Formats: sequence, C-alpha cells, structure tokens
Amino acid sequence: MRVEAIHLGEAEVAELWAVDEVRAVAGQGLEGDRHFHPEGAPAGQALTLVETEVVEEAGLAPGETRRQVTVSGVRLNDLVGKRFRVGEVECFGVELCEPCSHLEAMTRPGIIKELAHRAGINADVVVGGTIRVGDTVAEL
Repeated sequence: MRVEAIHLGEAEVAELWAVDEVRAVAGQGLEGDRHFHPEGAPAGQALTLVETEVVEEAGLAPGETRRQVTVSGVRLNDLVGKRFRVGEVECFGVELCEPCSHLEAMTRPGIIKELAHRAGINADVVVGGTIRVGDTVAEL
C-alpha cells in the first residue's frame, strides 16, 4: 500500500504534471494545486486519490484520471468514512469521486460507465504534512 504518483495542475491549464512530493495543508488541500483552498476547503475537496490498478485497467496513464494521488495495494472505496494516513498526512475519506463528463471529454467516450464507483475517493486533510512518492498508505 503505497503512493505511486502525485499529479498537480492549475485551474487554467488542462495538463497535470507529476511531482515527487507535495505539502498537504490541513483543511485546505495540496499546495500548488488547482483545488487548494486557502480559505478552507469544502468537505471532501482537499484531496483526491485513485488506485493504480484501476488506472491501468482503464488503459489510462497516471494523472489522466485527474486525481491528485495514485496509490497501489489499497481498496480506496473501503476508506470512505474512515481515517487513514498517506505518508505523514492524516486524512478522512469523505465520498467516492465519481467520473464526470469533463474526464470523458479529456479521455474517451464510455469512461464514465467504465469507472463508475471505482474512480477514487475525495478526502479531507485532517493533519497536514508532506506526501511523497513511495510513502505508505494505511488505515488508522
């Protein structure tokens, strides 16, 4: 159970870029990302995660799902409603992060149906810190 990739992006730019590490701020999100909320992130909008196994099955490259953190060896759906740790960052799984028409427009027709109920989760950052590629993911 580990972090395989981290992707960030700006609101005006369609492309996401890979980083080796990112600072997560409690209640705000990932610094430098389009979804960072300095005034406070709405519930479930601080962090998105997706399973690398799902990304690969869908024939997508890491980052193409538009999720910030790609992990392996963990069933993310099982973390909804639970606290978990990503590296030194404590998170709370809020809800499934369902695929949308924006994702379909950026990838291919049919991806919404293909990824329904398995496109990752939305989470809150409860205790901030740094998330690095290679960090472990564990339920608390």
